[in-house]
Amino acid sequence: MIQGVSTSTDKNIVDRSRSHRNKAVSKAVRATRERLQSGNSSLHAFDREMVVMHAGALLQSASVMPLLVLLITAAGTYVTRDIGLFSWALLALCLHALNIIIARRASKSEITAENTAKWRWRLITGQVMMGCGWAALAFQNCAACGPDTFIFFKGATLLIALSATAMANVMLRGAVLFAFAPTVVALSLNASLTGTGVDMGLAALFATLLVFFVFITDRLFQSNVKILSFQSEKDDLIAELEVAKSLSDEARRRAEEANLAKSRFLASMSHELRTPLNAILGFSEVMSSEVMGPLENPIYHEYVGDIHRSGQHLLNLINEILDLSRIEAGKYDLNEEAIALVDICEDCIGMVQLRARDKGLAISEQFEHGMPSVWADEKALRQVVLNLLSNAVKFTPKGGEVVVKAGWTAGGGQYVAIRDNGPGIPEEEIPVVLSAFGQGSIAIKSAEQGTGLGLPIVQAILAKHGGHFLLKSKLREGTEAIAILPQQRVLQSLPAVEEAHAVERRKKSFA
Repeated sequence: MIQGVSTSTDKNIVDRSRSHRNKAVSKAVRATRERLQSGNSSLHAFDREMVVMHAGALLQSASVMPLLVLLITAAGTYVTRDIGLFSWALLALCLHALNIIIARRASKSEITAENTAKWRWRLITGQVMMGCGWAALAFQNCAACGPDTFIFFKGATLLIALSATAMANVMLRGAVLFAFAPTVVALSLNASLTGTGVDMGLAALFATLLVFFVFITDRLFQSNVKILSFQSEKDDLIAELEVAKSLSDEARRRAEEANLAKSRFLASMSHELRTPLNAILGFSEVMSSEVMGPLENPIYHEYVGDIHRSGQHLLNLINEILDLSRIEAGKYDLNEEAIALVDICEDCIGMVQLRARDKGLAISEQFEHGMPSVWADEKALRQVVLNLLSNAVKFTPKGGEVVVKAGWTAGGGQYVAIRDNGPGIPEEEIPVVLSAFGQGSIAIKSAEQGTGLGLPIVQAILAKHGGHFLLKSKLREGTEAIAILPQQRVLQSLPAVEEAHAVERRKKSFA
């Protein structure tokens, strides 16, 4: 009996030990959502990332500055015919080497939010040292060449250096100002010492260019910060979506396991539930027919009838639950054969005709005769038509009409449609009545309430046949239920044997 049912396959269906996973995931979701809602995208929010990126970019372009220094030295030596620029080149290369050492240490160290400011100022110090090298070039003079020629060379060289410095320090906030301020100071001092208008103009030009490049690099820095902010928000959103997907998958898996456990339990309990009910029904029939002796008290006859009706109602309820459970558990096998859809409809009409006559209902038929048979389960289709007819008779008021149709669909399949002029179903309640145990407001108020499993069983049986079910209804106008079988289920009739032989003879005569 019940003790003999194996529960080893379902013992892990409800795993309460996984609640700690949901708590951790929920905490991560809340933290991500708070981080997104805070909108913290200030200039200081990504200082660490910008410092790391600057150090990496400086190391990748480490060979650019020595090449620039050597080119300037070669060009200056050609212009001035003086080898004094080699001493400046050696100084500039040494300062650049110190700058690269600082960047290498920054890339190898673990930069955190606490030490970001320290490493930022170290990298800025390296840029200041390199700026001192360009300031030394600004103090250079040439007595052997024309003053205008050397000033043009120096101005062009420092402009190239300023541009290269600006491009290299876009990701280090304030680095351009500190890196090229020594050069502007050197040009200003040189102009004050010489007093020439050309030197003063050169100093003023580079002071203006410095302000311009500081403005441009600051805008580029803000743009990089926004890009990092968008990237971070995107990553956070992806993480939250992954977490939500994980939660959804876990909930769906647990729901499927719980539903499967329920279906397995109900499917395996069919014998245990039906056996005592059959005994109750059998003994109540024996008592009602007085096989073992007369029942002298007439009230006992009424009690026996109540017992039999209640047991029959309970047995029908259990049968419906078990049918739906077997379908959900995948244990509902079709016993397919060639059947006529019209014959099934006529048999089902005969089964409900007496009940319809008691309510004063008229059942009319509109069948397309001569349709070929369909390949289906006769018992299952009979249950479909009977459920739909029973619902129509149950909810149609006295004096109403039920119309049963059977015919071809536009796609070559066959259908059964049952329409009544009952109270109808509100449009918003149609999904409810199509769900398991779902009942509309009309059914709840009705004295003839059912289990709410008839239509779900109809849908499931038709789905097993590859068909589908449609429910159309308007309040106070009536309801139409349509069961459709696909074209693949229709058995096309074969040509007569004599016709086949005649075709074969004509082929031979033409040959």
